[in-house]
Amino acid sequence: MKASNNERVYKMSFASVYPHYITKAEKKGRTKAEVDEIIHWLTDYDAAALQKHIDNKTNFEDFFTQAKLHPNVSKITGVICGYRVEEIEDKVIQQVRYLDKLIDELAKGKAMEKILRQ
Repeated sequence: MKASNNERVYKMSFASVYPHYITKAEKKGRTKAEVDEIIHWLTDYDAAALQKHIDNKTNFEDFFTQAKLHPNVSKITGVICGYRVEEIEDKVIQQVRYLDKLIDELAKGKAMEKILRQ
């Protein structure tokens, strides 16, 4: 991934992408609540903190820098957008791709306990 693309992702607001996560899930019969549960698991943000990031249009860099990532994130493996998530060197980009991967698994019908690496 080029550094210029990384910068673009860093500055992108989480609020601008969040509705797309929900739409992707709902098109496959999943729910906003499940999307929120995934985000909570990954970042440790509760509903109020998540809403604050959405309202403040927090960019992805700050969204993940301020998050307390789940200890099992290293169990998130596989390919998303042509990259193996476990091999992405840029930490922020890797964390964005972790979230993409989890939402993708949700949309593909995977069980929540599998998605949440329990």
